[in-house]
Amino acid sequence: MSTGFEEIGGAYISNILEIWFDSRKLPAQYSGMKLIDAASRLEALGNPTRLRIYRTLVRAGQSGMPVGRLQEKLKVAPSTLSHHVKSLVSVGLIRQVREGTTLVCHAEYDTMRGLVDFLVAECCADEATSRCNETKTAA
Repeated sequence: MSTGFEEIGGAYISNILEIWFDSRKLPAQYSGMKLIDAASRLEALGNPTRLRIYRTLVRAGQSGMPVGRLQEKLKVAPSTLSHHVKSLVSVGLIRQVREGTTLVCHAEYDTMRGLVDFLVAECCADEATSRCNETKTAA
């Protein structure tokens, strides 16, 4: 069972904190996300149906999910699903890949991480005595 800590040279380092705070490891595509891109992605996720689609694909993992299975799982009409998937693709939150005759949807995890990083990048920056740092290190 993993504890979330890794022993390196006799010291324990949290994998979670290492990933969260080491901006040198962030891919360029989301280390400096633009406000307009973040707003477009948040707007797309502001629709309940699109949010359900996106969360389902995030849960599906790297293998993604065929459009037909996504439609069955969410009980959404094919034309409605197509409309919402197109919106998520246009803002870069998901991608579609044709595998033979099957169209598979995949969540773009780097884009998701970039959006989350954008939202928390300046957490408590203007607060004189910040409790954010205490909260982040407790994770």
